[in-house]
Amino acid sequence: MIAKLFSAGADVFRINMSHTSHDRMREMVGMIRDVEKECGRPIGILVDLQGPKLRIGEFAEGSVQLVNGASFVLDSDPTPGDVGRVQLPHPEILSALRPGHTLLLDDGKVRLKTTECMGTRAVTEVLIGGKMSNRKGVSLPDTEIPVSAMTAKDRGDLDAALETGVDWIALSFVQRPEDVTEARKIARGRALIMSKIEKPQAIQRLEEIIEVSDALMVARGDLGVELPLEKVPGLQKRIVRGARKLGKPVIVATQMLESMISIPVPTRAEVSDVATAVYEGADAVMLSAESASGAYPIEAVATMNRIAEEVERDALHRTIINAQRNEPEQTGADAIAAAARTVSETLDLAALIAWTASGATGLRIARERAEKPLLTLSPNISTGRRLALVWGVHAVLTEDAKDVNDMVERGCRHAYKDGFARPGQRVLIVAGVPFGTPGATNMMRIAFVGTDDIEGA
Repeated sequence: MIAKLFSAGADVFRINMSHTSHDRMREMVGMIRDVEKECGRPIGILVDLQGPKLRIGEFAEGSVQLVNGASFVLDSDPTPGDVGRVQLPHPEILSALRPGHTLLLDDGKVRLKTTECMGTRAVTEVLIGGKMSNRKGVSLPDTEIPVSAMTAKDRGDLDAALETGVDWIALSFVQRPEDVTEARKIARGRALIMSKIEKPQAIQRLEEIIEVSDALMVARGDLGVELPLEKVPGLQKRIVRGARKLGKPVIVATQMLESMISIPVPTRAEVSDVATAVYEGADAVMLSAESASGAYPIEAVATMNRIAEEVERDALHRTIINAQRNEPEQTGADAIAAAARTVSETLDLAALIAWTASGATGLRIARERAEKPLLTLSPNISTGRRLALVWGVHAVLTEDAKDVNDMVERGCRHAYKDGFARPGQRVLIVAGVPFGTPGATNMMRIAFVGTDDIEGA
């Protein structure tokens, strides 16, 4: 099934640690790596940490019916609750709540407003009532909770994922940039850190969080619980553009083809939703239940792939992307990347080829969203796997170049072999000299694809 999903268009596979043991995670990683060997193409693996799960306690009778306007107390008393109170076994929440703060229970089905706070006890008014049962989740859109984004379980999951050699770590419950730097210190470059933007508190410090993250995910599910739904589309655009500005990959996720969990075709609205994310310039769009537990996983991936390809054939897509382009920063790497796009389009070259040890050159050129295909050549398989997430990148694993001639010859050979250039066409090759130096992008070379490249392939 993993091989079929990859053939249908999947580039990265996400393992959700909310539902996965360490042994199962290792087993799944092994299966993906086996498919990678069979296909001869780098495949990215993203491990998604669960994050803190905030829940109320239990009720004496299993559930209660809360009515609008009633008073309801949340406290630290472990005694089973009733229609007037229940335990909130999170002292950090009780101490952080303030009068006027909103609490959302069971994905927002029940809404409370805090009226009194006493450190270990909070009195609330029921704004929107309903049935409430044991261990339902709590969301706090107005409250910054003084806890790490990582629980003890997350730390154990992170250590296991790093030992297994995954490529990306998705960090849940990010509220502040310090949450991201904490995970980065543990990872120490062994995997890249993706911040899931799902809390209102993260929106307040979005620019700082983007700065310290390796990538972003627009986690629309939780954003839509803690914020008014009508605000989510605008926030999606803001997050995507903020990430694009700094050259950080960005994923749009949640309910993209939700109806395909049970039927083989999406709704028109879902198609428009996926297309909008592509028009905005997102690096990737993500399926969840559609491919994890749905009845039509292959069809869902293939549908999403077709939508993305069709959008990128539309002239309007290029107009939007060009309008969003930022001026290059005053660095040699930025100047080279911007020039590479301009040269490739002005001369109508067949492809851009970037030699990249760490992936930085590939990321920087991908940020330009050039019209021409982008091949990245790297001696590091981890680099190819990480770049599988990035817009427009066709990653190739190869030995590092010995000299400039070798760099040109093998670049042309791979462009021909993988179907991006024909004999007589020209390609643009970007690299850093000396070879193997991360971030030293300082050279461009235009080369013809010749008959020798065909024979070498």
